[in-house]
Amino acid sequence: MSLETITTISPATNEPVVTRTGVSSEELRQIPENAQVAFRSFSQSTSLEQRQKLVERALDILEKKQDELAREVTEQMGRPIAYSGVEVATAIKRCRYLTRISTSVLGEEGIVPGEEEKGFRRYIKRSAVGVVLVIFPWNVIPLPHPCQQLDPCNPRRKRSHRQALPQTPTIVEHFASAFAEAGLPQNVLQFFHCGSFTLLETLVRSPLVNHICFTGSEAGGLAVQKAAADRIVNVGLELGGKDPAYVREDVDLAWAAEEVVDGAIFNSGQSCCAIERVYVHEKVYDGFIAEVKKVLSNYRVGEPSDPNTQIGPVVSKQAKQSILAQIEAAVKAGAKNETPANATFENFPPNGNYVKPTLLTGVTHEMAIMKDETFGPVIPVMKVSGDDEAVRLMNDSNFGLTASVWSKDVAAAEKLVDRVEAGTVFVNRSDYPSPDLAWTGWKNSGRGVTLSRFGFEQFVKLKSHHIKDYPK
Repeated sequence: MSLETITTISPATNEPVVTRTGVSSEELRQIPENAQVAFRSFSQSTSLEQRQKLVERALDILEKKQDELAREVTEQMGRPIAYSGVEVATAIKRCRYLTRISTSVLGEEGIVPGEEEKGFRRYIKRSAVGVVLVIFPWNVIPLPHPCQQLDPCNPRRKRSHRQALPQTPTIVEHFASAFAEAGLPQNVLQFFHCGSFTLLETLVRSPLVNHICFTGSEAGGLAVQKAAADRIVNVGLELGGKDPAYVREDVDLAWAAEEVVDGAIFNSGQSCCAIERVYVHEKVYDGFIAEVKKVLSNYRVGEPSDPNTQIGPVVSKQAKQSILAQIEAAVKAGAKNETPANATFENFPPNGNYVKPTLLTGVTHEMAIMKDETFGPVIPVMKVSGDDEAVRLMNDSNFGLTASVWSKDVAAAEKLVDRVEAGTVFVNRSDYPSPDLAWTGWKNSGRGVTLSRFGFEQFVKLKSHHIKDYPK
Protein backbone atom coordinates (compact mmCIF):
# COMPACT_ATOMS: atom_id res chain seq x y z
CA MET A 1 0.00 0.00 0.00
CA SER A 2 1.47 3.37 -1.08
CA LEU A 3 1.74 6.15 1.47
CA GLU A 4 -0.50 9.18 1.23
CA THR A 5 1.00 12.32 -0.34
CA ILE A 6 -0.23 15.50 1.30
CA THR A 7 0.19 18.76 -0.61
CA THR A 8 -0.29 22.26 0.71
CA ILE A 9 -1.70 24.59 -1.93
CA SER A 10 -0.92 28.30 -1.60
CA PRO A 11 -4.14 30.30 -1.18
CA ALA A 12 -2.42 33.21 -2.94
CA THR A 13 -1.40 31.35 -6.11
CA ASN A 14 -3.13 27.95 -6.00
CA GLU A 15 0.28 26.41 -6.61
CA PRO A 16 1.83 23.67 -4.42
CA VAL A 17 4.18 25.04 -1.74
CA VAL A 18 4.76 22.11 0.62
CA THR A 19 4.51 18.36 0.16
CA ARG A 20 4.61 15.80 2.92
CA THR A 21 4.22 12.03 3.13
CA GLY A 22 1.53 10.58 5.35
CA VAL A 23 1.86 7.69 7.77
CA SER A 24 1.18 4.01 7.22
CA SER A 25 -1.39 2.02 9.17
CA GLU A 26 1.43 0.23 10.98
CA GLU A 27 3.05 3.52 12.00
CA LEU A 28 -0.29 4.73 13.32
CA ARG A 29 -0.62 1.64 15.49
CA GLN A 30 2.89 2.20 16.85
CA ILE A 31 2.42 5.88 17.72
CA PRO A 32 0.16 5.45 20.78
CA GLU A 33 2.25 2.50 22.01
CA ASN A 34 5.37 4.66 21.94
CA ALA A 35 3.45 7.51 23.55
CA GLN A 36 2.31 5.37 26.47
CA VAL A 37 5.86 4.21 27.18
CA ALA A 38 7.18 7.77 26.97
CA PHE A 39 4.38 9.08 29.17
CA ARG A 40 5.09 6.66 32.00
CA SER A 41 8.82 7.32 31.89
CA PHE A 42 8.72 11.09 31.59
CA SER A 43 5.91 11.67 34.09
CA GLN A 44 7.71 9.64 36.74
CA SER A 45 11.21 10.96 36.19
CA THR A 46 10.69 14.74 36.07
CA SER A 47 9.23 17.36 38.39
CA LEU A 48 6.81 20.11 37.48
CA GLU A 49 9.61 22.66 37.82
CA GLN A 50 11.82 20.73 35.40
CA ARG A 51 9.04 20.57 32.84
CA GLN A 52 8.29 24.26 33.19
CA LYS A 53 11.94 25.08 32.48
CA LEU A 54 11.92 22.78 29.47
CA VAL A 55 8.84 24.54 28.11
CA GLU A 56 10.45 27.95 28.59
CA ARG A 57 13.56 26.79 26.71
CA ALA A 58 11.39 25.58 23.83
CA LEU A 59 9.51 28.88 23.73
CA ASP A 60 12.82 30.77 23.68
CA ILE A 61 13.84 28.73 20.63
CA LEU A 62 10.53 29.39 18.89
CA GLU A 63 10.77 33.10 19.69
CA LYS A 64 14.07 33.27 17.80
CA LYS A 65 12.27 31.72 14.81
CA GLN A 66 9.46 34.26 14.86
CA ASP A 67 10.21 35.75 11.44
CA GLU A 68 10.60 32.31 9.83
CA LEU A 69 7.33 31.08 11.36
CA ALA A 70 5.55 34.23 10.19
CA ARG A 71 6.75 33.80 6.61
CA GLU A 72 5.63 30.17 6.51
CA VAL A 73 2.18 30.95 7.90
CA THR A 74 1.75 33.66 5.28
CA GLU A 75 2.87 31.35 2.50
CA GLN A 76 0.82 28.35 3.58
CA MET A 77 -2.46 29.87 4.78
CA GLY A 78 -2.48 33.36 3.28
CA ARG A 79 -2.46 35.47 6.44
CA PRO A 80 -0.98 38.89 5.54
CA ILE A 81 2.64 39.16 6.62
CA ALA A 82 1.81 42.42 8.42
CA TYR A 83 0.01 40.36 11.06
CA SER A 84 1.71 36.95 11.08
CA GLY A 85 4.67 38.01 13.20
CA VAL A 86 2.40 39.63 15.77
CA GLU A 87 0.32 36.45 15.92
CA VAL A 88 3.40 34.33 16.61
CA ALA A 89 4.53 36.70 19.37
CA THR A 90 1.03 36.68 20.91
CA ALA A 91 0.93 32.89 20.81
CA ILE A 92 4.25 32.61 22.65
CA LYS A 93 3.13 35.19 25.21
CA ARG A 94 -0.01 33.13 25.92
CA CYS A 95 2.06 29.98 26.30
CA ARG A 96 4.32 31.70 28.83
CA TYR A 97 1.30 32.83 30.83
CA LEU A 98 -0.12 29.30 30.96
CA THR A 99 3.24 27.93 32.05
CA ARG A 100 3.49 30.59 34.75
CA ILE A 101 0.13 29.77 36.35
CA SER A 102 0.59 26.00 36.19
CA THR A 103 2.24 25.82 39.62
CA SER A 104 -0.79 27.16 41.46
CA VAL A 105 -3.33 25.35 39.30
CA LEU A 106 -1.76 21.91 39.60
CA GLY A 107 -1.17 21.94 43.31
CA GLU A 108 -2.69 19.66 45.92
CA GLU A 109 -6.09 20.69 47.27
CA GLY A 110 -7.11 20.07 50.84
CA ILE A 111 -10.61 19.81 52.22
CA VAL A 112 -12.66 22.82 53.23
CA PRO A 113 -11.09 24.45 56.33
CA GLY A 114 -12.96 23.53 59.48
CA GLU A 115 -13.95 20.12 58.14
CA GLU A 116 -10.75 18.41 59.28
CA GLU A 117 -11.06 15.29 61.43
CA LYS A 118 -8.52 14.17 64.00
CA GLY A 119 -6.62 11.09 62.89
CA PHE A 120 -7.46 11.61 59.21
CA ARG A 121 -6.03 13.49 56.27
CA ARG A 122 -8.08 14.07 53.13
CA TYR A 123 -6.92 15.82 49.99
CA ILE A 124 -7.26 15.78 46.21
CA LYS A 125 -4.51 15.52 43.63
CA ARG A 126 -4.67 15.93 39.90
CA SER A 127 -3.23 13.00 37.99
CA ALA A 128 -2.28 12.94 34.34
CA VAL A 129 -5.06 11.89 32.00
CA GLY A 130 -2.45 10.10 29.89
CA VAL A 131 -1.80 10.16 26.15
CA VAL A 132 -3.63 12.93 24.31
CA LEU A 133 -4.40 13.19 20.61
CA VAL A 134 -4.62 16.84 19.54
CA ILE A 135 -6.02 17.78 16.14
CA PHE A 136 -5.47 21.49 15.57
CA PRO A 137 -6.72 23.98 12.96
CA TRP A 138 -5.15 25.77 10.04
CA ASN A 139 -7.01 29.09 10.29
CA VAL A 140 -5.02 30.58 13.16
CA ILE A 141 -1.34 30.27 13.90
CA PRO A 142 -1.29 26.73 15.31
CA LEU A 143 1.24 27.51 18.04
CA PRO A 144 -1.27 28.44 20.78
CA HIS A 145 -3.06 25.14 20.38
CA PRO A 146 -0.06 22.92 21.12
CA CYS A 147 0.86 25.28 23.94
CA GLN A 148 -2.60 25.10 25.43
CA GLN A 149 -2.81 21.34 25.09
CA LEU A 150 0.76 20.19 25.56
CA ASP A 151 3.37 20.98 28.19
CA PRO A 152 3.04 24.76 28.45
CA CYS A 153 -0.57 24.43 29.45
CA ASN A 154 -0.12 21.20 31.27
CA PRO A 155 3.50 20.69 32.23
CA ARG A 156 3.08 17.53 34.24
CA ARG A 157 0.00 15.81 33.05
CA LYS A 158 0.15 14.43 29.58
CA ARG A 159 2.13 13.22 26.65
CA SER A 160 0.71 14.01 23.26
CA HIS A 161 1.02 13.11 19.63
CA ARG A 162 -0.18 15.60 17.08
CA GLN A 163 -1.83 15.60 13.71
CA ALA A 164 -1.03 18.57 11.46
CA LEU A 165 -3.76 19.62 9.05
CA PRO A 166 -2.52 19.91 5.44
CA GLN A 167 -2.55 23.71 5.27
CA THR A 168 0.24 24.48 7.77
CA PRO A 169 2.39 21.36 8.11
CA THR A 170 5.69 23.07 8.85
CA ILE A 171 4.52 24.82 12.03
CA VAL A 172 4.14 21.61 14.01
CA GLU A 173 7.55 20.54 12.71
CA HIS A 174 9.11 23.68 14.17
CA PHE A 175 7.26 23.08 17.41
CA ALA A 176 8.51 19.50 17.73
CA SER A 177 12.05 20.52 16.77
CA ALA A 178 12.09 23.26 19.43
CA PHE A 179 11.02 20.85 22.16
CA ALA A 180 13.56 18.27 21.08
CA GLU A 181 16.30 20.91 21.15
CA ALA A 182 15.08 22.00 24.59
CA GLY A 183 15.62 18.48 25.91
CA LEU A 184 12.26 16.72 25.60
CA PRO A 185 12.86 12.94 25.42
CA GLN A 186 11.95 10.97 22.32
CA ASN A 187 8.27 10.08 21.80
CA VAL A 188 6.99 12.36 24.56
CA LEU A 189 5.85 14.56 21.67
CA GLN A 190 5.06 12.91 18.36
CA PHE A 191 3.44 14.42 15.29
CA PHE A 192 2.27 13.09 11.98
CA HIS A 193 0.76 14.44 8.78
CA CYS A 194 -2.55 12.99 7.74
CA GLY A 195 -5.06 14.02 5.08
CA SER A 196 -7.38 11.06 5.56
CA PHE A 197 -9.93 10.93 8.34
CA THR A 198 -10.15 7.18 7.91
CA LEU A 199 -6.54 6.90 9.09
CA LEU A 200 -7.12 9.38 11.88
CA GLU A 201 -10.00 7.25 13.18
CA THR A 202 -7.46 4.57 14.02
CA LEU A 203 -6.06 6.80 16.76
CA VAL A 204 -9.42 8.18 17.87
CA ARG A 205 -10.54 4.60 18.51
CA SER A 206 -7.30 3.37 20.05
CA PRO A 207 -7.64 2.37 23.74
CA LEU A 208 -4.10 3.70 24.21
CA VAL A 209 -5.31 7.26 23.57
CA ASN A 210 -6.70 8.67 26.81
CA HIS A 211 -8.07 12.01 25.66
CA ILE A 212 -8.87 13.69 22.32
CA CYS A 213 -8.85 17.40 21.48
CA PHE A 214 -10.26 18.67 18.20
CA THR A 215 -10.39 22.24 16.93
CA GLY A 216 -12.22 22.83 13.68
CA SER A 217 -15.63 22.78 12.07
CA GLU A 218 -18.88 21.54 13.57
CA ALA A 219 -18.97 18.73 11.01
CA GLY A 220 -15.41 17.72 11.86
CA GLY A 221 -16.17 17.73 15.57
CA LEU A 222 -19.23 15.53 15.07
CA ALA A 223 -17.14 13.09 13.02
CA VAL A 224 -14.51 12.84 15.77
CA GLN A 225 -17.17 12.45 18.45
CA LYS A 226 -18.90 9.73 16.44
CA ALA A 227 -15.63 7.86 15.89
CA ALA A 228 -15.00 7.92 19.65
CA ALA A 229 -18.55 6.90 20.58
CA ASP A 230 -17.70 3.25 21.21
CA ARG A 231 -15.18 4.21 23.90
CA ILE A 232 -15.38 5.73 27.37
CA VAL A 233 -13.10 8.64 26.51
CA ASN A 234 -13.43 12.38 26.82
CA VAL A 235 -13.44 14.47 23.66
CA GLY A 236 -12.75 18.21 23.87
CA LEU A 237 -14.27 20.14 20.98
CA GLU A 238 -13.54 23.72 19.89
CA LEU A 239 -15.88 24.23 16.97
CA GLY A 240 -17.37 26.97 14.85
CA GLY A 241 -19.40 30.05 15.53
CA LYS A 242 -21.87 32.52 14.08
CA ASP A 243 -20.76 35.25 16.41
CA PRO A 244 -23.08 38.26 16.72
CA ALA A 245 -22.39 41.91 17.47
CA TYR A 246 -24.94 44.45 18.65
CA VAL A 247 -24.35 48.18 18.13
CA ARG A 248 -26.46 50.25 20.52
CA GLU A 249 -27.79 53.73 19.73
CA ASP A 250 -25.32 55.55 22.03
CA VAL A 251 -22.02 54.69 20.31
CA ASP A 252 -19.62 56.82 18.34
CA LEU A 253 -20.45 55.38 14.92
CA ALA A 254 -17.08 55.95 13.26
CA TRP A 255 -15.30 54.15 16.10
CA ALA A 256 -17.83 51.30 16.22
CA ALA A 257 -17.67 50.78 12.47
CA GLU A 258 -13.87 50.56 12.52
CA GLU A 259 -13.93 48.03 15.36
CA VAL A 260 -16.73 45.86 13.98
CA VAL A 261 -15.24 45.71 10.50
CA ASP A 262 -11.91 44.62 11.93
CA GLY A 263 -13.63 41.98 14.07
CA ALA A 264 -15.49 40.67 11.05
CA ILE A 265 -12.88 40.54 8.30
CA PHE A 266 -9.49 40.16 10.02
CA ASN A 267 -7.73 37.10 8.54
CA SER A 268 -10.35 37.27 5.76
CA GLY A 269 -13.01 36.38 8.32
CA GLN A 270 -11.41 32.98 8.85
CA SER A 271 -11.72 32.85 12.60
CA CYS A 272 -14.18 30.88 14.70
CA CYS A 273 -14.69 34.00 16.82
CA ALA A 274 -14.97 36.52 13.98
CA ILE A 275 -18.08 38.71 13.95
CA GLU A 276 -20.40 36.99 11.48
CA ARG A 277 -23.63 38.97 11.94
CA VAL A 278 -24.29 42.51 13.11
CA TYR A 279 -27.43 44.00 14.69
CA VAL A 280 -27.71 47.78 14.81
CA HIS A 281 -30.25 49.95 16.62
CA GLU A 282 -32.66 51.47 14.13
CA LYS A 283 -31.88 55.02 15.29
CA VAL A 284 -28.25 54.77 14.17
CA TYR A 285 -28.56 52.09 11.48
CA ASP A 286 -28.17 54.35 8.44
CA GLY A 287 -25.27 56.22 10.02
CA PHE A 288 -23.51 52.99 10.92
CA ILE A 289 -23.84 51.65 7.37
CA ALA A 290 -22.38 54.89 6.02
CA GLU A 291 -19.40 54.60 8.38
CA VAL A 292 -18.81 50.94 7.50
CA LYS A 293 -18.65 51.94 3.84
CA LYS A 294 -16.03 54.56 4.66
CA VAL A 295 -13.95 51.99 6.53
CA LEU A 296 -14.18 49.38 3.79
CA SER A 297 -13.33 51.87 1.06
CA ASN A 298 -9.89 52.25 2.62
CA TYR A 299 -9.10 48.58 3.17
CA ARG A 300 -6.41 46.98 1.06
CA VAL A 301 -6.84 43.49 -0.38
CA GLY A 302 -3.71 42.03 -1.92
CA GLU A 303 -0.86 39.60 -2.03
CA PRO A 304 -0.25 38.41 1.56
CA SER A 305 3.51 38.84 1.34
CA ASP A 306 3.03 42.58 0.73
CA PRO A 307 3.44 44.38 4.11
CA ASN A 308 0.72 46.87 3.08
CA THR A 309 -1.92 44.17 2.59
CA GLN A 310 -4.70 44.01 5.18
CA ILE A 311 -6.84 41.25 3.64
CA GLY A 312 -5.34 38.25 1.88
CA PRO A 313 -6.96 35.28 0.15
CA VAL A 314 -9.24 32.72 1.74
CA VAL A 315 -7.76 29.30 2.22
CA SER A 316 -9.01 27.40 -0.86
CA LYS A 317 -11.08 27.49 -4.03
CA GLN A 318 -13.75 25.50 -2.24
CA ALA A 319 -13.89 28.04 0.60
CA LYS A 320 -14.18 30.88 -1.91
CA GLN A 321 -17.03 29.17 -3.74
CA SER A 322 -18.88 28.50 -0.49
CA ILE A 323 -18.60 32.13 0.67
CA LEU A 324 -19.70 33.52 -2.69
CA ALA A 325 -22.62 31.07 -2.77
CA GLN A 326 -23.87 32.36 0.60
CA ILE A 327 -23.63 35.97 -0.63
CA GLU A 328 -25.44 35.15 -3.87
CA ALA A 329 -28.22 33.28 -2.06
CA ALA A 330 -28.73 36.19 0.33
CA VAL A 331 -28.98 38.72 -2.52
CA LYS A 332 -31.45 36.51 -4.36
CA ALA A 333 -33.53 36.33 -1.18
CA GLY A 334 -33.68 40.13 -0.91
CA ALA A 335 -30.44 41.28 0.71
CA LYS A 336 -28.62 44.25 -0.79
CA ASN A 337 -24.91 44.25 -1.54
CA GLU A 338 -23.72 47.70 -0.42
CA THR A 339 -19.98 47.07 -0.63
CA PRO A 340 -18.32 50.39 -1.49
CA ALA A 341 -16.04 51.02 -4.44
CA ASN A 342 -12.43 50.08 -3.78
CA ALA A 343 -9.86 49.46 -6.50
CA THR A 344 -8.20 46.63 -4.56
CA PHE A 345 -11.57 44.83 -4.34
CA GLU A 346 -11.78 44.59 -8.12
CA ASN A 347 -8.14 44.06 -9.14
CA PHE A 348 -7.01 40.99 -7.24
CA PRO A 349 -3.62 39.38 -7.75
CA PRO A 350 -3.97 36.62 -10.36
CA ASN A 351 -4.78 32.98 -9.51
CA GLY A 352 -5.47 33.39 -5.79
CA ASN A 353 -8.63 32.69 -3.78
CA TYR A 354 -9.55 36.30 -3.12
CA VAL A 355 -12.96 37.38 -1.82
CA LYS A 356 -13.62 41.07 -1.38
CA PRO A 357 -14.93 42.24 1.99
CA THR A 358 -18.69 42.36 1.41
CA LEU A 359 -21.31 44.49 3.18
CA LEU A 360 -24.86 43.12 3.06
CA THR A 361 -27.95 44.95 4.26
CA GLY A 362 -31.60 43.92 4.26
CA VAL A 363 -30.73 40.52 5.65
CA THR A 364 -33.11 38.34 7.66
CA HIS A 365 -32.89 35.21 9.79
CA GLU A 366 -34.46 33.21 6.97
CA MET A 367 -31.15 33.57 5.10
CA ALA A 368 -28.20 31.18 5.53
CA ILE A 369 -25.89 34.19 5.77
CA MET A 370 -27.42 34.88 9.22
CA LYS A 371 -27.66 31.26 10.37
CA ASP A 372 -24.80 29.19 8.96
CA GLU A 373 -21.10 29.78 9.55
CA THR A 374 -19.62 31.77 6.66
CA PHE A 375 -15.92 31.81 7.56
CA GLY A 376 -15.20 34.60 5.15
CA PRO A 377 -14.98 38.43 4.91
CA VAL A 378 -18.71 39.16 4.90
CA ILE A 379 -20.56 41.68 7.09
CA PRO A 380 -24.34 41.13 7.12
CA VAL A 381 -26.10 43.93 9.03
CA MET A 382 -29.67 43.85 10.36
CA LYS A 383 -31.73 46.69 11.84
CA VAL A 384 -33.28 46.11 15.30
CA SER A 385 -35.73 48.12 17.40
CA GLY A 386 -33.78 47.87 20.64
CA ASP A 387 -32.02 45.75 23.24
CA ASP A 388 -34.67 43.03 23.62
CA GLU A 389 -34.93 42.31 19.91
CA ALA A 390 -31.15 42.36 19.58
CA VAL A 391 -30.66 39.79 22.35
CA ARG A 392 -33.42 37.56 20.96
CA LEU A 393 -31.81 37.52 17.53
CA MET A 394 -28.30 37.09 18.93
CA ASN A 395 -29.56 33.94 20.69
CA ASP A 396 -31.37 32.68 17.60
CA SER A 397 -28.49 30.43 16.57
CA ASN A 398 -27.24 26.88 16.96
CA PHE A 399 -23.83 28.33 17.83
CA GLY A 400 -22.60 30.10 20.96
CA LEU A 401 -18.90 30.84 20.88
CA THR A 402 -18.56 34.61 21.34
CA ALA A 403 -20.77 37.70 21.15
CA SER A 404 -20.18 41.42 21.57
CA VAL A 405 -22.15 44.52 22.57
CA TRP A 406 -20.91 47.99 21.65
CA SER A 407 -22.07 50.85 23.85
CA LYS A 408 -20.99 53.91 25.83
CA ASP A 409 -23.10 52.61 28.71
CA VAL A 410 -20.80 49.81 29.84
CA ALA A 411 -22.98 48.87 32.82
CA ALA A 412 -26.04 48.44 30.59
CA ALA A 413 -24.00 46.46 28.08
CA GLU A 414 -22.76 44.15 30.86
CA LYS A 415 -26.35 43.37 31.79
CA LEU A 416 -27.16 42.63 28.16
CA VAL A 417 -24.27 40.21 27.62
CA ASP A 418 -25.43 38.24 30.66
CA ARG A 419 -28.53 37.41 28.62
CA VAL A 420 -26.56 36.29 25.57
CA GLU A 421 -25.96 32.56 25.07
CA ALA A 422 -22.22 32.36 24.37
CA GLY A 423 -19.09 31.10 26.07
CA THR A 424 -17.27 34.45 25.81
CA VAL A 425 -19.06 37.79 25.77
CA PHE A 426 -17.36 41.09 25.01
CA VAL A 427 -18.24 44.69 25.66
CA ASN A 428 -16.59 47.10 23.21
CA ARG A 429 -14.20 44.41 21.96
CA SER A 430 -14.32 41.23 19.89
CA ASP A 431 -12.28 38.36 18.47
CA TYR A 432 -9.75 38.08 21.31
CA PRO A 433 -9.12 34.81 23.19
CA SER A 434 -7.68 36.12 26.45
CA PRO A 435 -5.33 33.59 28.10
CA ASP A 436 -6.68 34.30 31.59
CA LEU A 437 -10.31 33.67 30.63
CA ALA A 438 -11.93 30.31 29.90
CA TRP A 439 -12.28 29.67 26.16
CA THR A 440 -15.37 27.52 25.77
CA GLY A 441 -18.20 27.08 23.31
CA TRP A 442 -21.89 26.84 24.12
CA LYS A 443 -24.43 24.97 21.99
CA ASN A 444 -22.86 23.56 18.80
CA SER A 445 -19.71 25.61 19.28
CA GLY A 446 -18.16 22.84 21.32
CA ARG A 447 -17.52 21.51 24.78
CA GLY A 448 -14.64 21.63 27.21
CA VAL A 449 -12.38 24.55 28.06
CA THR A 450 -8.99 25.75 26.90
CA LEU A 451 -7.03 28.76 28.17
CA SER A 452 -7.05 30.08 31.74
CA ARG A 453 -6.77 27.95 34.88
CA PHE A 454 -9.89 26.06 33.81
CA GLY A 455 -8.21 24.97 30.58
CA PHE A 456 -6.12 22.51 32.58
CA GLU A 457 -9.06 20.49 33.78
CA GLN A 458 -9.75 18.40 30.68
CA PHE A 459 -6.21 17.01 30.85
CA VAL A 460 -6.34 15.68 34.39
CA LYS A 461 -8.12 13.06 36.42
CA LEU A 462 -8.91 13.81 40.04
CA LYS A 463 -7.60 11.39 42.65
CA SER A 464 -8.95 11.66 46.18
CA HIS A 465 -6.71 10.62 49.09
CA HIS A 466 -8.31 9.51 52.35
CA ILE A 467 -5.64 8.70 54.93
CA LYS A 468 -6.33 7.34 58.37
CA ASP A 469 -3.63 7.13 61.03
CA TYR A 470 -2.66 3.63 62.10
CA PRO A 471 -4.31 2.69 65.41
CA LYS A 472 -1.94 2.89 68.37
